[in-house]
This record gives sequence, C-alpha cells and structure tokens, in this order.
Amino acid sequence: MREHSWRNDRRKTAERGYGGKWQRERVAFLALNPVCERCENEGRVVTATVVNHRTPHRGNEVLFWDRRNWEAVCKPHHDGEIQREERSGVVRGVDASGRPTDPSHPWNRGS
Repeated sequence: MREHSWRNDRRKTAERGYGGKWQRERVAFLALNPVCERCENEGRVVTATVVNHRTPHRGNEVLFWDRRNWEAVCKPHHDGEIQREERSGVVRGVDASGRPTDPSHPWNRGS
C-alpha cells in the first residue's frame, strides 16, 4: 500500500493547516525576511513571496509551526528547485572541486 502523500492531499488548504492563522504568520515572517534566501545565496536580491518548510512537515503540526523550519523564498525557487529536491531527495549544489555537497547525492554514496 502506498504511503499517504501530503502533496496529493485533496483537502482544502485551510483543512491542511494553511488557513487564517498560517496566512497571518506567513505575512509576518515575510515582513521580517523579505529577500529570497536561495537567490541571496546566488548573489541576487529577489523578493520572497513564499514561506517554505525546509524539512517537509507532511502533516506534523510541530514541524509545520516551527519557525526554525521556515525559509523565505521566491515562487520560482519554491515551485522549481525546492520541489525537485523534495521529489528526488537530493539537494542541488557543488563545492569548489565540483563534487556534490549533498551527502545523499549518488556521487557521494559508497559503492
């Protein structure tokens, strides 16, 4: 049997925790963190419009509301790179030698 997928949950967003309280917290967080963290790491200044959960909460309310688990990002990063990372389980990026920085990357796994 397949594990329940939080991403494919067909309930309304408010039923999944993204109601009025989340919207107020999201606005407050973005006011304090107006720049996309990932763009900033790439040397660009782009307005953040999405609050992403660094570690997917998958319905865990403690993880959902933990502000240390939130990051301010732009919609292109959220809908592109972050979604790919969640699906693949591998974070993109390389060090100065060109080796992937994510220990989970297949290149870094023992053979």
